[in-house]
Amino acid sequence: MFKKLAALAMAILMLCTVMTVLSSCAGGSAADLKIGCIMVGDETEGYTKAHMDGIKEAAKALGIADNQIIWKYKIEETSDCLDAATDLVGQGCTLVISNSYGHQTYMVQAAEQFPDVTFVSMTGDFAAISGVKNLKNGFTKVFESRYVSGVVGGMKLAELVADGKVSPTATPDAYDADGNIKIGYVGAFNYAEVVSGYTAFFLGLRSIVPNVVMEVNYTNSWFDIDKEAAAAEALVAAGCVIIGQHADSTGAPSACEKLLASGKICYSVGYNVDMLETAPNAALTSPTNTWSEFYKELFQNVIAGKDQPADVAKGYDENGVAITKLGGSCAAGTAEKVAEVEKALKDGTLHVFDTSTFTVTSEQATCTVETDAAGHLTSCKVDMSFMDWSTMTPIYKGEVVECIKNGYFDESTYRSAPYFSVRIDGIIEK
Repeated sequence: MFKKLAALAMAILMLCTVMTVLSSCAGGSAADLKIGCIMVGDETEGYTKAHMDGIKEAAKALGIADNQIIWKYKIEETSDCLDAATDLVGQGCTLVISNSYGHQTYMVQAAEQFPDVTFVSMTGDFAAISGVKNLKNGFTKVFESRYVSGVVGGMKLAELVADGKVSPTATPDAYDADGNIKIGYVGAFNYAEVVSGYTAFFLGLRSIVPNVVMEVNYTNSWFDIDKEAAAAEALVAAGCVIIGQHADSTGAPSACEKLLASGKICYSVGYNVDMLETAPNAALTSPTNTWSEFYKELFQNVIAGKDQPADVAKGYDENGVAITKLGGSCAAGTAEKVAEVEKALKDGTLHVFDTSTFTVTSEQATCTVETDAAGHLTSCKVDMSFMDWSTMTPIYKGEVVECIKNGYFDESTYRSAPYFSVRIDGIIEK
């Protein structure tokens, strides 16, 4: 009897061992995952709120409880980020996410210290070339939704011209000496991310109204309501009719709303979140990131024990980007035009940076370009190294890649973060 019980116990032990191994090979469960989130802002700031909403939505879809997520808010792009990451690991997090570009130099330090933890530096750009296997980057192809938001702005501008509200007679300040209509853009910094975005916005708008020029005013801050408002006001004072933005506050839409109420003709295209509450008459739409799509895939990979790719960027074809609700001031037919453009982006029949749609005659970017006789790009080689610009030496050495592919600049393929930094004709930076 004892031998039978012993044999049974041994069989049960072996079965349990096999099941444990199989479970380990298959990965864990959603209940086992503990996530640390390092946010540069909080829910009062549009960019961070979009990330927070995406994380929460993805967690809910996968059955990850609220108490499995630990939040760190308003973490500056300093060693505070490393301290926050270290604390999150100490609290048992096996996945740590940061949402600001400036966090990544501290996230890589944390990743080196804790090789069994996955660190994801959102909007970062050197994970693949850092040699640190547990450091990852993620982004969206937001240049696609910026292009679509430019189409929305173009539809409104075309309506204003057709109605005679914008014309050389009615609004002479809205035209340059060559008869082009002025539009404006509030940019945070002159990084490739911003250059890629404002160029996409411009090309989308120009696909509707060809005779436009755009002035970009930089604030040198991602979030500064007063500076963004002042930049928008200066652009409108210079005659700009449509104001786009790559800055995170409601400053520009709010300024446009006040100016519109005072009789100025100006409309706003925001960023990240719906700006209609702030600017119900001036706001047309906002390009936005559907972060939940990225985070859902990330969480699933970590739960399954599957290695997350070093770079992930999702566009319209993977529901990674969108525009927010169209405002009441949008032109008739805008929804239909948006649907048409979005479909073309999804099926690949439209490329944002189609080289036949722009020219380059005064190239200022940190890349090597060649053009044909008409000024269209035929070659654009980009160094993917992560540079120390003060000494012009690479911190992490990357390859130099040819980005012109089949007649378009292939953005966010060689890494997730944007690398289009070409200054095209028709855009002026201030």
